[in-house]
Amino acid sequence: MHHTKQKGDLGVLKAQLDLFEQGFIILNPMTEHAPFDLVAYKDKKFLRIQVKYKSVDKTGSITVHFRSSWADKNGTHMQAVDKGEVDIYCVYCPDTDECYYFDPSEFKCSVTLRVEMPKNNQSKNINLVTDYKRVP
Repeated sequence: MHHTKQKGDLGVLKAQLDLFEQGFIILNPMTEHAPFDLVAYKDKKFLRIQVKYKSVDKTGSITVHFRSSWADKNGTHMQAVDKGEVDIYCVYCPDTDECYYFDPSEFKCSVTLRVEMPKNNQSKNINLVTDYKRVP
């Protein structure tokens, strides 16, 4: 089991490799306090990318909430992400060893990506990971 910081670092490394393989030049911010983890450049366009490390849950899905959380002496805090500061989310899933990409502005407070088909065979209104393997 990895420590949270190590999971995040692994996610960023996997994203860098995957983005490189898609033909992007990768730029790294000089601070950990930026609202994004990477900047990718291709075809005269820059993309600010936030990377998340998420495992598949018991329903066969990966859920990403658009919020940040932290703890201090006053307890645990959560704050909604400003989607205007990020162009693309990249989710690295260790269970599939793949990265998935989406524009956060296309979703409300969260997005659920299906790794496995639902047991009830629902096919409408689901987001299959296979549709999110490339940067949009």
